[in-house]
Amino acid sequence: MNLPLYSPQDDPGPNFAELVKRAGLMPPLPDGAVDALGHGPGGLTITHGTTCVAVRYADGVVMAGDRRAKSGNFLSHRSIEKVFPADRHSGVAIAGAAGPAVEMVRLFQLQLEHYEKVEGAPVSLEGKANQLSQMVRNHLPAAMQGLAVVPLFAGYDTHSGRGRLFQYDVTGGRYEEHDHAATGSGSLHAATVVKLGFRDALTESEVVDLVLRALYEAADEDSATGGPDLLRGIFPVVATISRDGFNRIGDDVLRQRYEQMFAELEGERGGVETGGVSGGPDGHGS
Repeated sequence: MNLPLYSPQDDPGPNFAELVKRAGLMPPLPDGAVDALGHGPGGLTITHGTTCVAVRYADGVVMAGDRRAKSGNFLSHRSIEKVFPADRHSGVAIAGAAGPAVEMVRLFQLQLEHYEKVEGAPVSLEGKANQLSQMVRNHLPAAMQGLAVVPLFAGYDTHSGRGRLFQYDVTGGRYEEHDHAATGSGSLHAATVVKLGFRDALTESEVVDLVLRALYEAADEDSATGGPDLLRGIFPVVATISRDGFNRIGDDVLRQRYEQMFAELEGERGGVETGGVSGGPDGHGS
């Protein structure tokens, strides 16, 4: 594909989203707004992703997201993925309108790759966070119509040698969080679990268990958040980001961790817990 040439006064400069828009590669938005149930004009139904959480530990950050997406009152996807690598040492998790969110992540990945090829070095973690902020800000007109995208961004800062995580609002506001962050419809419940269980001395393994518990409890309280489904083999996407890069944890490992968690919960609650039998907090999986 050949990109068009622009005169100096019309040059979009470093704004990649504006370049895509001017090149005619960004689809037009429908007229009218999307209501609270995800219904748009002309009977259009918008798919929404739900809950993601990120927790920092001594050697990096753990990111996790459930696998459920809803369209209004309907369950549209049981196994959508919401946690993606941005590059080798960073990742992004999405909540909100699923279609625009996934496209934003793809453009973000492409821009980081393009910069590294041109400059011969990757963008700093601060620069990545700022660029994602600009992309969310450019998406504000769509957010005003109900197609909001609210990501989490986290990565390993190779300059400072520590994990960092950032939270955003629909206007593109960027806020660095020191310990943990959550986004999506179940974020209140997930953040509460993380807040109660977080300690500075947590290991990577303990943080993984904490985010799994947080998503489980969020699914128990929020119908839009999907819990682990042992029958179908559907588990949250969980990834660690450290000096070794972005590494996704396998479903076989997550199954073992959830089975252990269900056994502990069953012991704590005197056999009342049903998650280990059904594979989900609602008794029917995700």
